[in-house]
Amino acid sequence: MKIGIPRTLTYYAYFPMWQKFFQELGCEILVSERTTKAILDQGVYYTVNDACIPIKIFHGHVCSLKDKVDFIFIPRLINLTGAKTETYCPKFLGLADMVHASIEGLPAILDFHIDMREKFKDRYKEFARIGHMLETSPMKVTKAFHKARKHMAEYRKLISGKADRTRALSLMCEKNDIPVPSPDALSLAVVGYPYLIYDNLLNANLIDKLIKMDIQILTPEMVPVREQKKQSRYLPKDLFWTFSNQVVRSALYYMDNQNIDGIIHITAFGCGPDAMVDKLVELEAKQRNIPFICVSVDEHTGEGGIHTRLEAFVDMLEYRRDMI
Repeated sequence: MKIGIPRTLTYYAYFPMWQKFFQELGCEILVSERTTKAILDQGVYYTVNDACIPIKIFHGHVCSLKDKVDFIFIPRLINLTGAKTETYCPKFLGLADMVHASIEGLPAILDFHIDMREKFKDRYKEFARIGHMLETSPMKVTKAFHKARKHMAEYRKLISGKADRTRALSLMCEKNDIPVPSPDALSLAVVGYPYLIYDNLLNANLIDKLIKMDIQILTPEMVPVREQKKQSRYLPKDLFWTFSNQVVRSALYYMDNQNIDGIIHITAFGCGPDAMVDKLVELEAKQRNIPFICVSVDEHTGEGGIHTRLEAFVDMLEYRRDMI
C-alpha cells in the first residue's frame, strides 16, 4: 500500500509518528513536495473562500498526491494529549470531509479518528476499521500506533530541553546547513502553529531570513512538554485548542525563563483561535517589557513587506540592547 501524506498541517507536528506507524504496517510512504506557488494556487482554486490559508494549502498538497498513491492520510485529530477539555481546530476534525467534497477523483482517504480520551475498546474499533482498509489485523494496527506514539515521545526529547538548538532547528526545518549563531546573537522566540513556522512559502521565508541575520531562534517545539504544562498554572484557564495552548505556554516559558530579546508571533489571517492567542501573548509580553511583533500571513503575503518589518524589528532590538 502506498500512503500519501500532505506536507503541511499535522505533518510538521507529528510526521515522525505517522512515519513510524505506517512503516510498522509495512506501507510505503509518499510525502508531497514542499509548498510551491502551484500548490497554493491549486488549493485556493478548490477551497471555499472563507477558509484560512493553511487549509487552502492542504487542499493543494492533496491535489499533488491524488494520482500517485493508493490512500491519502487525513487523520481526524481530536485529542492526542489526553487533556479532557483540549481538542484541535474544528477544521482539522472535518478536513477529510472538506477535501472529499471539494476535489474529485481522489483515492481512498484514511480518516483515522484519534481521541486519546476514549476508552481503549472505543479506540480499538477505529483500529479495526483502519486495519480492514489496509488489509491487516486490528491488533497489528494497535501495536503500530503505540510504537508510533513512543517514537514521537523520543523525537520530542531529541529536539527539546537540553538539546542543541541549532540541530533541533535543522531537524524541524529539514535543513542540514543551518549555521550556529554567534555568542552575542540576539535571541528571539518565534511562536506559532508548526505549519506556519516551518513552511517557507507560507511564512515568506521568515525563518531563513532570521538565520541569515544571525539570530538565535527558539520555537515551541524546543520546550519540553512538562515545562509547557507548568506554564498553565499562570493562566486563569487553558484554551480549548491543542496548538493554541502550545503557543501560549511556550511563549510564557521563553518570556520568563530564557532571557529572550524579543518575541515574534506568526499567525494566519482569518484564524479564529489565533486571534485570541495573539492578543494574549502580546499582553503578556507587554507586562514583562519584552518587544513583540505579530506577522500575519495569507495567500497575498509578499516577502518584501515581511522582511522589511523583520529588519526594522531586529534593528530596534539591537539599539535597545546597546542602550541598556
